[in-house]
Amino acid sequence: MIGIRQKIMFGFGGLLVAVAAIGMLTMAQIDDLGNAIDVILKENYRSVVACQDMKEALERMDSGILFTLAGNQEEGNRLIEAYTPEFRAALERELDNITLPGERERMERIKNLFADYTTAIPQVTRPDRPAEARRADYFSILQPLFTEMKEKAQEVLLMNQTNMNEANNAARRLATTAQQRMLAAIITAAFLALLFSHLVRRWILRPINRLIESTTEIRRGNLDLGLEASSGDEIGLLSQSFNEMTAALRQVRKKDRVNLMRTRLATEEVFKALPTAIAVLDLEGRVELATRTADRDFGFKPGILAADLGYAWLLPLIRQALDEGRIIEGAPLNGGGQRLMESRQYLFQPLAVPIPLDPEHRESTGVALILEDVTQGHEQLKEKLDVVSAVSHQLKTPLTSLGLSVHLLLEERIGPLNDKQTELLLAARDDSEKLVRILDGLLDLIRIESGKTQVSLEPVSPQALVRDAIEPFLVEAREKGVTMVNDVPDDLPEVMADAGKIRQVFADLLSNALRFTSPGGSVTARAYREPDQVAFFVEDTGKGIAPEHLSNLFEQFYRVPGQEDESGVGLGLSMVREIIRAHGGEVNAASEIGKGSIFRFTLPLGKTPDKPQRSLS
Repeated sequence: MIGIRQKIMFGFGGLLVAVAAIGMLTMAQIDDLGNAIDVILKENYRSVVACQDMKEALERMDSGILFTLAGNQEEGNRLIEAYTPEFRAALERELDNITLPGERERMERIKNLFADYTTAIPQVTRPDRPAEARRADYFSILQPLFTEMKEKAQEVLLMNQTNMNEANNAARRLATTAQQRMLAAIITAAFLALLFSHLVRRWILRPINRLIESTTEIRRGNLDLGLEASSGDEIGLLSQSFNEMTAALRQVRKKDRVNLMRTRLATEEVFKALPTAIAVLDLEGRVELATRTADRDFGFKPGILAADLGYAWLLPLIRQALDEGRIIEGAPLNGGGQRLMESRQYLFQPLAVPIPLDPEHRESTGVALILEDVTQGHEQLKEKLDVVSAVSHQLKTPLTSLGLSVHLLLEERIGPLNDKQTELLLAARDDSEKLVRILDGLLDLIRIESGKTQVSLEPVSPQALVRDAIEPFLVEAREKGVTMVNDVPDDLPEVMADAGKIRQVFADLLSNALRFTSPGGSVTARAYREPDQVAFFVEDTGKGIAPEHLSNLFEQFYRVPGQEDESGVGLGLSMVREIIRAHGGEVNAASEIGKGSIFRFTLPLGKTPDKPQRSLS
């Protein structure tokens, strides 16, 4: 049996042999070309240069002899002395580089002629001889020697040039032959590659494509298929294993369907029996599953569309949960499901929970709607507010009477007081005033939480808000040695706010900042534009607040440990939060021990409405 490994090795082995042969042939041809070029450059080229140098030196020496005949003895001797060594050096180079037949004989002839030439030069260049005799010796002796040496040097030069041309032509022929061989080798390798690709397609790709098609069918749910396992190689074994796998999957699917159906039915029955009203909706808003409570009280029947139920709050809540991918809680007093059942008004708080497709929560497949019964909690809150309100009103009357009595005593209208009595009465007056402030705060908070206090939103300049809020604290800050800074730009857009309520917010924040800022420190009010709102900041350089207390600052009656003696009863910041929320904004705090605190709240931008009323609830 020939397996896939052997088939692949066979195909790639042929390609490897072809590539190795092409490589070796290429190296051999390149080596031959290199040798041919080396002959051209190293052997003949040096001879050509040497012959040119000899001819140049002879020309210069002949010019020097003619200068002496013309009477310029000094220039002529200089040329002769300068170029005689150059001729000999070029002659020696050529004698050491003899490569062609007949080249040495010619060079030996030039060497002998040059010896005769140099021997005869003094006869012609001696200034004490008659000019006619010197000229006669030049033309009879030197001129023939000069001419013959140039001819011989030219012959050697032409011999080497001719050999260079022949070597160049041989290199070209060798290059052409190498090109033809390389082309033949490439065609052979391409043929082998095509043959191997055809065999790979037949041996491997076709069976693999059949496997891919089968896996696609399995993904679609078709397990009733089989592959032909005709070959005895690994593909055949894989096909056989694939058939066994599909048979096993069919059995598993059958068993899983039974288990899944049983589990689903059990889950649905348990889900329907839950006491809380819960409904599961798909992405189109169609109810897939609902508890009996949700069906009975709210009409969430399986198959019905949420849009057909007529709840104005339902679709926006579901859409927000799906868009933001997080749990969205609807406010019971702002559109929650209110039903009158058994002569009692029930209040339900809607909660939309997106159902993720995977653990990473990247995509939702639907939403679970939970309608929690908050009637009891709402009633208890109302009862608590009623009790606190009644107690606060009942306490204010005697406290007012007590305060008036203390005031009359301090004015000594009833009789004179000694120092100890005055001290006790002053302490009693301070404590009664503190109790009055606490009761006023409680009553304000009760009115806010019960929705009896309204905010009237109007366009207000942020600069004006901060300026009016800071002004009452300037004297106190100056007496304490604290710098009060208004760092709000004049060009900020107007915000929608109830100016009186926002001044109360600033009053609480600024009074706290002054209380905990030591002399020499500063309290700064800032504001910055954000996309749909303006953010306000109250910063101080005071003691700071530990990080573990920041999350509880805005809770009712919460006071930071260690600051009980300096802070109030813990109602100011909770009222700040309720006021800002009524404006549609948010408030938070950041702090660092020893460096101070920053309180931030936001107010929305918007056009001027017709005196809108928003409840503080």
